This record gives sequence, structure tokens and C-alpha cells, in this order.
Amino acid sequence: QVQLVESGGGLVQAGGSLRLSCAASGRTSSTVRMAWFRQAPGKEREFVAVIGWSGGTIYYGDSVKGRFTISRDNAKNTVYLQMNSLNTEDTAVYHCATGGGYYYSNYRAYDYWGQGTQVTVSS
Repeated sequence: QVQLVESGGGLVQAGGSLRLSCAASGRTSSTVRMAWFRQAPGKEREFVAVIGWSGGTIYYGDSVKGRFTISRDNAKNTVYLQMNSLNTEDTAVYHCATGGGYYYSNYRAYDYWGQGTQVTVSS
């Protein structure tokens, strides 16, 4: 079992920045691939970013490329999401996840999920 706990969400004005954290515990040897997804009210869960164990493999969703940066600190069992140039369309609950399914951008590929942290961007 892996437990994931997100933090760092909040209310920010458009154009601002936030840094999310996701701390893993339990069977952390299973957290080879870590990802962030987000879900806005009435919308499907959307892939944001994914990172491999060494940090050498990183992919982003099209809507966040160039604005968001994913990173990880394996010594702390923590993955981060630096979000810059936020806009109102970034408002959502952000979840971190880990799992070994084939399609990294499909939420069904992930076995463990955190409860999420709310990010609200005001105009």
C-alpha cells in the first residue's frame, strides 16, 4: 500500500504561482512513476504531468506545458508541481497518483491516489 498526501493548494490571483507537494509513505518502492491530475467541477479528470524515478522522464499535458514544472525528491519521498502563470482555467482539485499502467496520461493507469488539494485562481 502507498499513501499519498497533497498540500500547497489555495487561492491565488490570475498570473500568480503556487507550488504543490505530494508526500508518499508506505510502500514507496512502488512510486517509480508519479503523476499529477486535476479535476474541475463537471469535468473529467485531466492529466497534468508525470515524472519517472530518476526525473529523466517527464511529460506534461498540453494545457500546462511551459507553465508547470514537475520534480521529485526521492530522499523525501515527495513530488512537487510548480505552477506559474496561473489562469482561471487551472482552477481544480489537484491529485497526485502513482502506478504502473501502460498509458501514463490515463488515470486508469494509476493505482494509488491522494485526496487532492484545491487550487482556485481568481480573475
